[in-house]
This record gives sequence, structure tokens and C-alpha cells, in this order.
Amino acid sequence: MPDVIKTPKVYDAIIVGSGAGGGMAAYVLTQAGAKCLMLEAGDWYDTAKQSKMFEWYYQAPHRGATRSHTFGYFDAAVGGWELKGEPFTVARGEEFTWFRSRMLGGRTNHWGRISLRWGPYDFKPYSRDGLGFDWPISYDDMAPYYDKTEELIGVFGSKEGLINDPDGKFQPPPKPRCHELLIQAASQKLGIRCIPSRLSILTEPLNGRPACHYCAQCGRSCATSSNFSSPTVLIPPAMKTGNLEIRTGAMVREVLVNREGLATGVSYIDKKTRKEAQARGKVVVLAASTCETSRLLLNSKSPQHPNGLANSSGMVGKYLMDTVGADGSAGFIPALLDLPPHNSDGVGGMHLYMPWWLYQEQLEHKLPFARGYHIEIGGGRGMPGPSEFGGSERFLGGGYGVGLKQGVRKLYGAFVGFSCRGEMIPNENSYCEIDREVMDEWGIPVLKFHFKFSDQEIQMARHARETFAEIIYTMGGESLRQFGPEDNWGISPGGNIIHEVGTARMGADRRTSALNPHGQAWDCKNLFVTDGAPFVSNANKNPTLTIMALAWRTSEYIAEQVRKRNV
Repeated sequence: MPDVIKTPKVYDAIIVGSGAGGGMAAYVLTQAGAKCLMLEAGDWYDTAKQSKMFEWYYQAPHRGATRSHTFGYFDAAVGGWELKGEPFTVARGEEFTWFRSRMLGGRTNHWGRISLRWGPYDFKPYSRDGLGFDWPISYDDMAPYYDKTEELIGVFGSKEGLINDPDGKFQPPPKPRCHELLIQAASQKLGIRCIPSRLSILTEPLNGRPACHYCAQCGRSCATSSNFSSPTVLIPPAMKTGNLEIRTGAMVREVLVNREGLATGVSYIDKKTRKEAQARGKVVVLAASTCETSRLLLNSKSPQHPNGLANSSGMVGKYLMDTVGADGSAGFIPALLDLPPHNSDGVGGMHLYMPWWLYQEQLEHKLPFARGYHIEIGGGRGMPGPSEFGGSERFLGGGYGVGLKQGVRKLYGAFVGFSCRGEMIPNENSYCEIDREVMDEWGIPVLKFHFKFSDQEIQMARHARETFAEIIYTMGGESLRQFGPEDNWGISPGGNIIHEVGTARMGADRRTSALNPHGQAWDCKNLFVTDGAPFVSNANKNPTLTIMALAWRTSEYIAEQVRKRNV
């Protein structure tokens, strides 16, 4: 082992991770006057200089036909499901894919910006249907932090008064596109709610950030800061305080503790020098992403914490959850054929979506699954590609030259797509643990995943597929792809939706949880977690907004406890 480089400075807080949870922790703690060190395993990322949002698809080498890019040639995803030198393992006969982001801001650079508040049912699911677990906090505890988060990042939406989809501090939503209006009309005929989306993309200027200019390339990260990402909204104001230092290329391997079992800092590998370094801090905040945080906790073994840090309950790594996904359902809509050319631009995502609507039917046991899903829609007249033509060449009728061009113009914009995002109920068969037989290139033991969806989630995927087809038929269209029981109704593999949460859940009882209701480790009072690991359940809503609101709440608590000299 090479000599360890020890930093003499003692920071008020060391923050591991720079995404939604880490960025928010830095924003709140630095505003409170704390001197913070942020450690990021990836490289620096400046959206204003490095974003490729204005590049055309045809400018990519080989038209982007390469497998080296996760989502597209110009996307902002530095990382992926497979990283050289950073393996993970999966239990035999099971399937799980683990996405890691290696860039400043993490996944906030390339997420869909869908920003949905969790509702009263989502924090108390066990009380409602007897499945899973209740959170030790309620929606009322979270509402003020949702308010502050939305006002800071900017979220558009509409006031709907829905019981479990709370309204927020919204900017005006953009107008629906042509295909979205047809989907909305068909949905209304079927009794399915179809309302304006709630995305963290500006439709009005906010705090010096301009409104979205409708280039529709939000997945590439925004050069004008018109949508939310940690490097554009959270980290800059934290840096301006003079209280934040950032080190990139820092692969954290464990949390260090003293004889009393309290955190004293972290050990990390400098990826450029490949040497181990240590940073000291009075408080340690883990926000490395759900599974990476649990990997750190499990690898942080000591005489004081023989089973891993914060793991006296044995709950670290347990109850891993991902979103239930059912993607790839497409429809051919004759009503959209041969339309006159028109501008179908907009934000980089859907202008409308369908929140879950069958709460009463579930209470009456009319559905074969307990929880809900929302529907995301696609289509329109964006840059033509396979998705715009439903992946089916049979509608073009063959040919070439003028005939082919006429066929393409006729079909352009005549296809729609649907995806399900549903709630997974936590189960004992889904968890991660340390695989002591495999190391990454930095000498850190890797994670081994165990993952299974229950019949609850499979039946949800089936219901979603049948709903998609019903909407398409009501539009007078043709469903282009069929799924059945032989493939579990096309449910996406665990980890594929990149919404993993849980594995270090909070609770009111230290015997059955890793963290208390403030994200503070029961076993180590100066250790906190602000990513998705504290989640007790995984609602049918994308978790990022809740991660940020929860991180704000936890960070305020840290500042308060420091003032009271409790940590």
C-alpha cells in the first residue's frame, strides 16, 4: 500500500457525491456557514462549455452509430451500466443493471427532469394497504421542503387538486403538442387523467436563468441553465459563498472512525495519481447514490462497527427498489398522417402525462396489484429517427428516391409511444451486499446484487400494457408491439430505469432501520445520508425531487445540531 496522503485541514462537513443529494447538501450547509469539501469520483463538468445541446444528430461520427455512448452520441452521460475497471456482480439466475455516473453533478446532468411530489399515501403505504413499510415522516413534514426546492430549481405544472399528486410551486406549463392533444382526448374518453407534466424546466426566467428555448435536448444537459442540474443550480451558489471546495477524480473507499465510533473523515483514491488520500471532517454526508452509499457503509468496517458502518440493525443493503418500467409500446395513428409541416418543438420531454387514477379500485380489490403507476408519452415531429417511425418499416412500402421521400413525409409524426413508471413494493429478495471475491481497479470490494420483482409488479406491467393499447385503439390507431406473460409483460430489468432507492432506510426504531427520521445514522451521530438510500418505499414518481427535498431537510437538521453542539 503506497503512503497515504493526509489532509491537515479539518472541514466542517465532507460531502461524498455531487448530484441531487450532494449538491443540495452543499447548497444548504455552505449557506449556513459550514466549510465543506465535496468529493466526486468523476471529472469536472461545465454545462456552459461542455454541453453539446446544439449539435445535430448527423454531426456525430457514423451518425452516432456506436455503442460507446449510453443514450446518444451527444448525451451528457459520462458513465453507464458498465464501467471499465468498476465491475459489479449479480446473483446467478437474477438480473440487475447498475448505472453509475462519473461526472460533476452525477445523474442530474442527464435525467428526464420529471419532478413529482410524493403524496400522503406514498409516505404511509403500509397504513393504506398493509404492504411494505411506512416512513417515519409524513407528507406534511416534507411539504415545506418541496416548496423551497421547487422555488429554487423551477418546476412547471398545473393546479389539479389531486389527492395523492400534490400541487406545487409551479411555473406555467407549455402548451400540448398535436399528438399530445389526441392522446389527451382519448384518455378522457377512457376516464384516465391526462394533465400537464411537472418538469424542472423553466418556462419563465428564474434567478438569472433564462426560460427554455425549446431545443428539446434536455438529455444533453443545458448550456443556458434553463433546466435543473446540480452544476447549474446548486453548486454555483455554494461556490460563491467561499465555503465549498470540490475535488474531482476522488473515488471514496470508506468512512473513517475514531475509537468512539464517530466519523472522522473519509479515505479515497486519487484516480490521477492512484494514491490513497484521507480527508478529515467533523461531519460526513454520504450522497454517492443509493447503492454506492451502501457499498461505502458496508466497506467501512472497524472494531466499533464490525458489520459495516450504520449497520447494527443489519439493514444496510436491504430492500433495494427500482421503478417498475414497461417501455417500448408504440402506436400508429392514421389521424396524424400527412399533416402539414408545423413546429412540434418544446421542452426535452412530454408536455402531458397521466398520473395514477385508480386508487378507489385498488381499495376495493378490483385490481390484481396494490400500488400505482404513471404514464409517460412520446411522439411528435422531432428530428426523424427510428422512434418517430415506430420502428416499423412496413408502413413505408419499400421503394427509394421520390417515392420513399413522399412516404416518409406522409408518416412523419404519425407514431406515438407510451411508458409506465410504477411503484415497487420492497421485498426481502432484493438487496445488495459486498462481493469479497471481486475488487474494482482501485482495490475496493464491489457490490453483488440480488433482485426480484414480485407478481405485484408484473401484474402492474400487464395492466400498463393493456392500458397503452386501449388508448391507441381509442385514438383509432394500431398497437405495433405486443407483450405477454412469456416475457413478464415486458417489465424492465431491475436497475434499468435508474431509480434505485432504499438500502439504508430511515425509521423510528434503530433495530429495524439504519437512519433516524432526519437521515442521521443511529450508530454514528455525525454521519448523514442525503441520496436515495434512506427511502422506505419507492412511489410511482421519479425520486429526484424527493431526494432534494429530503436532503434540504436533513441539511437544515445538521446545521441545527451543530449549532446546539449535538454533533
